[in-house]
Amino acid sequence: MRSYLIDGGKPLKGTIEINGAKNSALGLFAGAIMSDELSTIENIPNVSDINYLLDSITMIGGTVKRKDKHTVQISGKNINPEEIIDYDCVKKMRASYYLLGALIGKYKKARVALPGGCEIGSRPLDQHLKGFSLLGVKTNLKNGIIYAEAKELKGANIYLDVPSVGATINIMLAAIFAKGTTCITNVAKEPHVVDIANMLCAMGAKIKGAGTDTIEITGVQRLHKVNYTVIPDQIEAGTFMIGALVTNGDITIKNVIPKHLEIIKYKLEELGATVIFDNDTVRVIGTNKKQSIRLVTAPYPGFPTDLQPQMAIACGLAKGTSIIRETIFEKRYAYVDELSRMSGKMKVSSDSLIIEGIPQYQNAIVSSPDLRAGAALVLAGLNAEGFTIVENIQYIERGYEVFDEKLRKLGANIKIIEGQTSEDIRRQIQKERFKIIK
Repeated sequence: MRSYLIDGGKPLKGTIEINGAKNSALGLFAGAIMSDELSTIENIPNVSDINYLLDSITMIGGTVKRKDKHTVQISGKNINPEEIIDYDCVKKMRASYYLLGALIGKYKKARVALPGGCEIGSRPLDQHLKGFSLLGVKTNLKNGIIYAEAKELKGANIYLDVPSVGATINIMLAAIFAKGTTCITNVAKEPHVVDIANMLCAMGAKIKGAGTDTIEITGVQRLHKVNYTVIPDQIEAGTFMIGALVTNGDITIKNVIPKHLEIIKYKLEELGATVIFDNDTVRVIGTNKKQSIRLVTAPYPGFPTDLQPQMAIACGLAKGTSIIRETIFEKRYAYVDELSRMSGKMKVSSDSLIIEGIPQYQNAIVSSPDLRAGAALVLAGLNAEGFTIVENIQYIERGYEVFDEKLRKLGANIKIIEGQTSEDIRRQIQKERFKIIK
């Protein structure tokens, strides 16, 4: 088991750079296989989700050339759409479903196992399948595999019942080569939706309206290669912004798009932080006088659900009672039981989390239930005095590149431990009382 060992209670201070957006890169990879030419995608994060999807593309015959850990070249020229993208690969990450839209769009045929990923609630594919059906695709689920096929793809008017990011991207990919015009209404507006649309347009697609309520796609016959750079990761940036407040620190974060971080800025300022935007940087100065807030997660430009657990950690240190309402994923409070081990005072009531502020978290052994909750528990451990162990960091490594290295650059005492149980480490700490983290 791989775990983080954290000697907390120290403010995070300094400067770091943010990697490219994981969620954007995954959709860009799917778009790249729709061309037979070799496209180059730069600024990709080197995290496990990225590598799993690249493995899936290779599995079905696609060309994947890693130029370096942050640059990849992809071509779909030799893909076999009859090849099944099996469960052993896709169970490790959610975004495998983007290959459905890309393969349907290019070959009118796809075979993809139902995706896995973090257990944060029901994330059905009904809106994806609804859109595919209106484009002329017949789908069948058999033995955990989605079989999709169409004789012809025709443009259609598609209304999403909810503004699903995945469905928006998947239907957009499937409609690239459809005859006529496809109009998708009530779409997601997240930055990575816009990023993927921008790359597809650079490859020759005709897409209008990304970032608004309606996206219009006019079918084309082919896509050509592109050199493209992934946008900065909004969620990684937000995690470090919240980390500055949780640890009463002072962090400058480089390589960001401030527009994508506005709602995070507003909520951190309500809590008491000082947030300063400057071109492609943001500086966050924490405070030990945090004020309680109310927060509701919502599709972009609302507060992102992927930062809800991290913000709950900050609210747990605020004076008074904070209330967070989660509107996207019903199981996103899985970290609450773990946080109670650190003396967090939080209670789930229906879709809301009621948080009573405490002066400081207490060190403990906790386990990551999912990607973002795992990062949140690390922030709590950085606030707590003494040694905290965060287990199951494979979840965190799905979305944060060298998380521990970046935190050490900011002055954190954190390291990865493996080959020893958490209880062995705890006993060693209690017995010897020295900083084994060094």
